[in-house]
Amino acid sequence: MARFAAQRCLEAIPTIFFVSVIVFALIRMAPGDPAAMRMGREAARPENKVKLEALRHEMGLDRPIAVQYLYWIQDLSQGDFGDSVRSKRPTIDLFTQKIPATLELVLAATVIALFVSFPMGILAAIRRGTVVDRAAVGFVSAGLAIPSFWFGLALILIFSVQLRWLPASGYVPFSEDPIENLKRLIMPATTLGVYLSATLMRFVRADMIDVLAADYVRTARAKGLRERVVIVKHALRNALIPVLTVAGLEIGALLGGAVIIEQVFGWSGVGWLTVQAIFDRDYPLVQTSVLFIAVGLTLVNLVVDLGYGFLNPKLRVQS
Repeated sequence: MARFAAQRCLEAIPTIFFVSVIVFALIRMAPGDPAAMRMGREAARPENKVKLEALRHEMGLDRPIAVQYLYWIQDLSQGDFGDSVRSKRPTIDLFTQKIPATLELVLAATVIALFVSFPMGILAAIRRGTVVDRAAVGFVSAGLAIPSFWFGLALILIFSVQLRWLPASGYVPFSEDPIENLKRLIMPATTLGVYLSATLMRFVRADMIDVLAADYVRTARAKGLRERVVIVKHALRNALIPVLTVAGLEIGALLGGAVIIEQVFGWSGVGWLTVQAIFDRDYPLVQTSVLFIAVGLTLVNLVVDLGYGFLNPKLRVQS
């Protein structure tokens, strides 16, 4: 297993490299001048043209893109991720301030999704065609059809405006006030968790239906094994492999794609930080955020690959 994990880690290095190249090039091809945005209204005055050019030279924007990229890689090798154009603070500090909020939100949504999707998906597959199955299919259809931001606003309207059980928005670190943190976490985590639950439940149900009809499952039942053993040990173990792929993609997407929910609930995380940096043409901050998001996605995929090897030892042998 250690050799299998090391091989997957080595394969992730080219992925992170190409992501860094693409992001670095695309952000610089976007319209807008970071130096002008840094100077503000003063940059539009003709007499400040020399100052603007001097600032662009200081920021390295007058160099070719390839040269800028090499300088950036050199700084990264020394642990220097650059300073934010807008706030003048190190980008790594700004990112590390926001990452706990995003990780907490993604983790809570994942826990909700796993506790909902797997039991309901397995039960729907076992009792196919019954009321339980139709209810699960209805939940999946609703969860995928309803926009997340609309569902989040509906939760705010019900539980914050009408019932006044939960605060409508804002983020309080868990270390400062655990109770207040959990109260503010419930609605955004549920909003993301419902969508993720619907996605995973659809695949769990479909894969379990296919596996339950396989020959080795019928053989296990013919041997007189208990139904619980057949479901957990034989059927579920094989049905998890394709579900892991979907789970890895969806959970990885939440790391950088929860920005809409963060905006709706005022949950200041990495997605919100990255979008604001893009609007501000804050190159160093965008690069730092996207680089770490890419690393996070790579780690999620690594965990999925290790899950493949755990569920199916043949994959480890082949690798």
